[in-house]
Amino acid sequence: MDELLLRTGFEIELLAPAGSDRQMLADELAARCAGRVRRSFHVDSEPSAVPGVGVFRHLSPAFDVVDEHGRPVARLMDDITIQRDLSPAPGNLGGPGRRDWYRVLCDEGRLLRLIERHTDPNASLATVLDPVAELFGSRVDLLPGAARVNDSAGATVAVAMTLPPGRERPCEIVTPPIERHHALALERLLGPARELGFTVPREAAVHLHLDGAPFRRPESFANVVRLFGHWREELWAALDANPDCQRLAPLPQELVDLVELPWQEAGDRSAWTLMRDAAQGAGVTKFADVNLKQLLTDRPVRDTLEVRILPGDLDTSAIVRRAALVEALLARCLDPRPIPRPDRSAARDPRGALDDLLGVRR
Repeated sequence: MDELLLRTGFEIELLAPAGSDRQMLADELAARCAGRVRRSFHVDSEPSAVPGVGVFRHLSPAFDVVDEHGRPVARLMDDITIQRDLSPAPGNLGGPGRRDWYRVLCDEGRLLRLIERHTDPNASLATVLDPVAELFGSRVDLLPGAARVNDSAGATVAVAMTLPPGRERPCEIVTPPIERHHALALERLLGPARELGFTVPREAAVHLHLDGAPFRRPESFANVVRLFGHWREELWAALDANPDCQRLAPLPQELVDLVELPWQEAGDRSAWTLMRDAAQGAGVTKFADVNLKQLLTDRPVRDTLEVRILPGDLDTSAIVRRAALVEALLARCLDPRPIPRPDRSAARDPRGALDDLLGVRR
């Protein structure tokens, strides 16, 4: 099995079997390490069907597993992109889902962060919005399967709604940064998941998070853009990327062109500062093959470079093997020599072309 050298965090998207949920896996993981489970909220967003509201942001049930010393083991949460395997089979209306699980919806990000700060994820649906009502000098309106808070002008601040059937089953495992023995750490999470009947949903992916600091230099940042900009087809083929995975996209062409400009210091501004500021206006988004957004801010939420194109998997060996290729390619990006474009033969042997880029002889 390939082993990894760099500190790496993993996000692995799975699906609980019908009748189960992500809390069951959280409880099992906690039992195996003499730890405990803390319920929390996961912040996410989804397109809105309400006219005039582009996106609904929401809080959904998440579960943080810590070991006996309180150290993080994993966070288990929903992934809104997992959809297709939740549809009931013909003639089967499916179960009602978890009646005691809910999500809190809001149409404004800053307001949702305030709501998260003041609400208790262990509260019931009927009481979770009580602190929000107090903040707004209002009251909670209880409706069938929902609770709502309006402000003094009658505008809705937030709504808590019973979780749609099946939404308890998606289970994204988010690990803390793993510094060594990556395969062993992953198997301690995936082994129990397999035993409990968890599977890989059709839209699944595995995401890798690596420390962002080494890529905040013009040469290394430019090479990452060249790698994912010019070698996209070869990377997808060599890594077996999942074509059904959601929220993937090529890097903006404006960014790919921008890194080829002759970046030099200007006055008291470094070449990296100039490149970073220009890249911020180049249409960079989180939802691309590689997420560069945290490299382009002085206040990163998570100070990482995120590679998003590994396919979903429950096989530890396969995940680590693909991650090892990504690690090697990112190490090549730290070499100041510009990464070249692939030649015409790369399409016939994508993995061989990447090995040649790395100087690996097979």
